[in-house]
Amino acid sequence: MIRRALIGLLMVSGCTTEPKQEASRGPASALPPAGTAEAAPPASAAATGSAAPSAEVVPPKRPDRYNVLLLLVDSMRADMPWAGYPRAIAPNLTALEKESVSYTRGYSVSSYTAKSVAAVLSGKYPSTLFRSAPFFTRYPDSNLFLAELLQAGGVYTASAHAHMYMRRGVGFDQGFDKWELVEGITFDNKTDNHVTSQKLTPLAIELLEAKPADSPFFMYLHYMDPHDVYVKHEAADFGPKLRDRYDSEMFYTDLWIGKLLEYMKSKPWWDETVVIVSADHGEAFGEHDMHRHAFELWNVLTQVPLFFRIPGVAARRIDTPRSHVDIAPTVLELMNNQAPNDFMGVSLVSELRGGEPKPRPVLLELPADTNNPERRAIISGDYKLLVFESGWRTDLYNLKEDPGETKNLAKEQPEKLAELKREFDAEWAKYQRIKPFGGNQLRGGGSATGPMKPPDAPKPASN
Repeated sequence: MIRRALIGLLMVSGCTTEPKQEASRGPASALPPAGTAEAAPPASAAATGSAAPSAEVVPPKRPDRYNVLLLLVDSMRADMPWAGYPRAIAPNLTALEKESVSYTRGYSVSSYTAKSVAAVLSGKYPSTLFRSAPFFTRYPDSNLFLAELLQAGGVYTASAHAHMYMRRGVGFDQGFDKWELVEGITFDNKTDNHVTSQKLTPLAIELLEAKPADSPFFMYLHYMDPHDVYVKHEAADFGPKLRDRYDSEMFYTDLWIGKLLEYMKSKPWWDETVVIVSADHGEAFGEHDMHRHAFELWNVLTQVPLFFRIPGVAARRIDTPRSHVDIAPTVLELMNNQAPNDFMGVSLVSELRGGEPKPRPVLLELPADTNNPERRAIISGDYKLLVFESGWRTDLYNLKEDPGETKNLAKEQPEKLAELKREFDAEWAKYQRIKPFGGNQLRGGGSATGPMKPPDAPKPASN
């Protein structure tokens, strides 16, 4: 009943189902160049148009620990309006990005949900986690996830989703006080047949209303609608083609994210809340003769939006590549939680607050499972090395000059290829990769004979 009342309220009181602005087929509005900052003016200047020259601007007091909202939009490509896409398919997210520290080269670790979300919530590469072998992977509680550390530290942890794979028991729910699915959906292992953004936003608001008054919160929301099947929405009809209908889905998702943000801005805790926006993976529309996602690690599948709206922190864009494995340690630091962990990512807090981003490689992977052959990659500066299975094929691309990865430079630049291979081997040698369990046959050969948990500690020697 509460959820139905919230849906009605959102639809009739200032949050109508009509978009806040009409979708435009013209060019996106000009955005500041990469590396620039857009700080919000002081309140006095905003109100009067000028400020007394001698007035001292006092920055907002930083909370002991922020609230954090993590928004993942399924299949959201990197070429969104704030990155130059000419259709205004996400006006609310575009406005939020202008207030944020935004990474122009953000990367999901993998190319489909079961592996990429695991990396986000654990701060580790999926091949280093205990996991089952099927495409819709299960993660036992022998893994340590971010929400477990936050929950133990007194944080209210809540999450809501719109796909049946994300039900409780898969393992992503570890450490969450609330873990909810929208009503009225069914499971299809090949696609997503439902339109759900209009259900997910009221559910998220319901979970926020339920939070303890004296507790900070970490909330993870996963909007599904840009995932195929792509549905055309009347408020944003861009045409009949696949990308047209995808754009309509993005517009509809953004509309309901806007309603969520509008609700949050009305709350006293908004100025103590960080919003992180990204996607679990990208989406292909014919690039490399692919449609949808999974199975490969092409740039169109792994480069994703990634930005952080932090109260009191000046907006800017950072061109240094960064990975989803960095999200968990970043959230932990933002929430002032110093629990021991074995995250493989690095906290971004220092550079989010204006520090110099230090270059470091980004690792991508698609561990072998029942559907996917193994793929691994390293991005170092402008170059990407893509390794197929045990190395029968290695591709080298310059992502700056060739973001579509149309020209393999492996033969043309043998010295660069050798350099990236050495770096690839050195970086992956830092991590212990684990075979999946369950006995299934793996795509590309072999079977899932791995453990479900670490080996038992050795018994003490007898006297």
